[in-house]
Amino acid sequence: MRTGDISISTENIFPIIKKWLYSDCDIFLREIVSNGCDAITKLKKLTAVGDARLKDDEAFAVDILLDKDAKTLSITDNGIGMTEEEVVKYITQIAFSGAEEFIQKYQEKSGENAGIIGHFGLGFYSAFMVSERVDIHTLSYKEGAEAVYWSCDGGMNYEISEDARKERGTEIVLHIGEEHAEFLEESRIREILQKYCAFLPYPIYFYKKGDEKPAESINDTSPLWLKNPSECTDEEYKAFYKNVFMDINDPLFYIHLNVEYPFRLQGILYFPRKTSAYDQTEGQIKLYNNQVFIADNIKEVIPEFLLLLKGCIDCPDLPLNVSRSFLQNDGYVKKVSAHITKKVADKLTSLYNTERENFCTYWDDINPFIKYGCLRDEKFYDRVKDILIYKTADDKHVNLTEYLDEAKAKGHENEVYYATDASAQGQYISMFQSRSLSVLLMPAMIDAAFISMVEAKNEGVRFMRIDASVSDALKAKDGDDGEKIIALFKEAIGNEKLKIESCTLRPEDMPAVLTVSEESRRMQEMMRMYGSVSPDLFPTEETLVLNLASPVMQKISEKSGEEVTLICQQIYDMARLAQRPLDKESLSAFIERSAIIMEKALK
Repeated sequence: MRTGDISISTENIFPIIKKWLYSDCDIFLREIVSNGCDAITKLKKLTAVGDARLKDDEAFAVDILLDKDAKTLSITDNGIGMTEEEVVKYITQIAFSGAEEFIQKYQEKSGENAGIIGHFGLGFYSAFMVSERVDIHTLSYKEGAEAVYWSCDGGMNYEISEDARKERGTEIVLHIGEEHAEFLEESRIREILQKYCAFLPYPIYFYKKGDEKPAESINDTSPLWLKNPSECTDEEYKAFYKNVFMDINDPLFYIHLNVEYPFRLQGILYFPRKTSAYDQTEGQIKLYNNQVFIADNIKEVIPEFLLLLKGCIDCPDLPLNVSRSFLQNDGYVKKVSAHITKKVADKLTSLYNTERENFCTYWDDINPFIKYGCLRDEKFYDRVKDILIYKTADDKHVNLTEYLDEAKAKGHENEVYYATDASAQGQYISMFQSRSLSVLLMPAMIDAAFISMVEAKNEGVRFMRIDASVSDALKAKDGDDGEKIIALFKEAIGNEKLKIESCTLRPEDMPAVLTVSEESRRMQEMMRMYGSVSPDLFPTEETLVLNLASPVMQKISEKSGEEVTLICQQIYDMARLAQRPLDKESLSAFIERSAIIMEKALK
């Protein structure tokens, strides 16, 4: 057996790093600016342990200067700076992290986390993704240090020499390439800074060559999530939400996350208000690392069902360059996700127990994500199962236990009646309300799956859409008259697959209703959802229920011939219309028949 060392061709590896280091080339500005913030943090930490001295009134900042004529973008900080030895060590050695080395050294002295952003020593090279050449002008904080100039055009060679810089810190000058001219546009740079650097810990000033340095920085150095929740006002939470997410509406409510152990996590989750019945758009959870934006809506960190919310989560222990495979297998990430889920469940439970009236007013907006969470996360369901509520057709809110207790008192043990469309199923709702039976409104697409889950979790409980059958409490079988009328309808309609029954119903002015088997309807809905199997495999089982209490039905047996056929067919189509729109052929026949009936009525 022989062994050896894997060799890397430096001429080939550098172009690969420049091109494939990040999926989005605009991230170069985040990397360079965050490096500047790290340089300031390092200096402050060294000062804290007595290894550096600062002026009493010294203000720290990162300046970004755009010179469109010279085709340059300069990023300057007044942080720790570098000596020539450090430039060679940290800049010319790819993947050697000065931040990592500093963290280890600092922790040995102070025993604290340094709060440094960068860790891998690769971020600087993102500059070459958009630059033909990169220049560095730097002066170390160390006494007697000389300024250093470093330059590289993206090849494997660089220049290094003395520099004329007089102030401590580092200036990085990017000579933007022709193919990346977009990064010489002021609007584009502002867009990137707003996306990645809106909450960096030191002021960031952006201006063009020839303009004065602005009085205000472009970023908020102390985002609300860093504050103690007890120090934040309701107005501050609302203002932060509107500013970050550009929403003119106030959020329903929010959760402030502030964890130090066993992991570090800070953030605010907002429950947005729906502006219309059709507003089911995905939310936006912004993930940060030490106030540096990483990505939106990473479901490995944020539970998938909570992505319907909006908010900011700051996880200092996550790397800036997150990958799906890393997150999926990282124990820390799983703990963070579980904690966020628990905090959301705790907040909802608290609102239900202490502010149930307000909780009910929020329900239309928040129930989609709660139901989705119950379907996706069994632990979340276990935490919120007792606070799940349902809106009734008469605009009340009840939990499942309350509904079942009321139904049991009226002889309907473990039966739950619901409607999916209050308008289309209005006549059915009227039938139940006439007997003082509550009907739940379940109009959302997710409700079909949610109902099945609740039934599985509550043995014996059965959900029935109100048009699935006519409850025994609503009807009473009749004798010969019923059989006679059923025969008339069978002959007039001529549909052997259609079941026809008769009973007495209220209200009396409703001559008939059409019911659809709950089992076959659910199967049809599932087939439509997946779309890969023909619904003909599971034909709909329909039943036409004739209301013998109706004046029309009482008189129909007195008629005969064509007139009876017209009336029977019209009653059937009316019942179908209450269920769903008629097909083109049936609708044409219904309209034509209606004209004939009106003509006969006027004779």
